Amino acid sequence: MNLILFDPIEIAAPLPRRDPRALHLLDVLWRHAGGTFDAGLVNGPRGKGVVVAIGAEALTLAFAWGDPPPPPDPIMLIVGLPRPQTARDILRDATALGVTALHFVLTEKGDPSYAHSTLWSSGEWRRHLVSGAQQAFTTHLPTVTHGRQLAEALATLPSCGTRLALDNYEAASRLSQCHLIDDTSVVLALGAERGWAAPERELLRAHQFTFAHLGPNVLRTETACTVAVTLVKAKLGSL
Repeated sequence: MNLILFDPIEIAAPLPRRDPRALHLLDVLWRHAGGTFDAGLVNGPRGKGVVVAIGAEALTLAFAWGDPPPPPDPIMLIVGLPRPQTARDILRDATALGVTALHFVLTEKGDPSYAHSTLWSSGEWRRHLVSGAQQAFTTHLPTVTHGRQLAEALATLPSCGTRLALDNYEAASRLSQCHLIDDTSVVLALGAERGWAAPERELLRAHQFTFAHLGPNVLRTETACTVAVTLVKAKLGSL
């Protein structure tokens, strides 16, 4: 953890010693009473935390807050709902890269059972957002939805911005060669592990998506997400 995140409702209460953040403070950072650490409020400011006291059951902490980190880039990801382990990687790494939203949608070639994973039903998915933000030294967590149909997700997109869909079969140009027509927002759409079905391609075209590819090599979904977001961030001048 490069930054230890807290929800606002947590900062006035003792931190249980069994909490992973307490274990990190004591066993990894080796903080004693009076020791400081980098802290942040989810979607809020960063600052310094102080270990005021270490009790048998909990740590008493105090905080001094500064300014919030820079806002994330205006990049949204639409991803065909992948297997849970792949989704975990995307949740963590896309948050670390700084996207504003992640929408995991049901697709024709995807496995519908993935929507019923405990990753989603237990709320575990948020833990991976926090992990990515802590790694990136930011407090911003993206908006996340899952289990909607592609058409429903497309209908809620902002009216302005650039829309790009990755496709290994019908895309004519590389993503690195695509121009951002409008950088107020960039939407990247990636299919499930087996890609888009023909009706989904037509739906994306009807919503003004330009098709692009990442070269001749077929990448894992989580790798393609990372590469695509990195290329767009470079075009936005944020790398």
